[in-house]
Amino acid sequence: MDAVMGLVDTAVTSPWFYVALFVVAALDGFFPVVPSESMVITGGVYAASGRPELELVVVLAALGAFTGDHVSYLIGRGSRGRMRGLRPGTRRHAAFGWARRTMAERGGLILVVARYVPGGRTAVTLTMGAVGFRLRSFSLFAGVAAVSWGLYGGLLGYVGGHAFEDDPLKGVAVGIGLALSMTAVVEGVRFLRHRRRRNAAGVPDGRGGRGDGDVEVADGVGPTSEV
Repeated sequence: MDAVMGLVDTAVTSPWFYVALFVVAALDGFFPVVPSESMVITGGVYAASGRPELELVVVLAALGAFTGDHVSYLIGRGSRGRMRGLRPGTRRHAAFGWARRTMAERGGLILVVARYVPGGRTAVTLTMGAVGFRLRSFSLFAGVAAVSWGLYGGLLGYVGGHAFEDDPLKGVAVGIGLALSMTAVVEGVRFLRHRRRRNAAGVPDGRGGRGDGDVEVADGVGPTSEV
């Protein structure tokens, strides 16, 4: 255990931890296997002892998340040609139409909430790129999501670090446990709301429509974006 603690201490208190934190947070935006939350929380726990610095943990986590979300958005945007080629009347065309309308109506809120759902954030950012969600609006909400997420993870770890000053690994475990609990609550609420909407309205019919201006739709053609 002492050897493990020594390795963790050396890694987290090294100046290279800041670089690794940015890279991992960015990768997690489009490659959700990377556990960025755990790294942010660990940085927050050790920041309670003075190294690394909490402010830098939050800033670099937020910058990495913001960067990764934009990479995912651009990947989704690159698939728009295939989406426009979907044949009307098919289930995939109907699903694409539903996603297009949903993002037009409340895409910003969905993006912020999805930032707290590992894997879900990637699906949302890819979809927003694919349906032509306006880049300026995407960047605004991605910034809000990234900053709030960085603060959340860093402060969660920082509180755990103060509570377990003599045993940082316990602080990390508590912080990750709380983060997982928050994720479970968000997913549970999302699932219940989705099921209630489906029961009330039925399966989407796939017809086109216009939203609030973040996604522009030309009937029978597909979305076009304004950047």
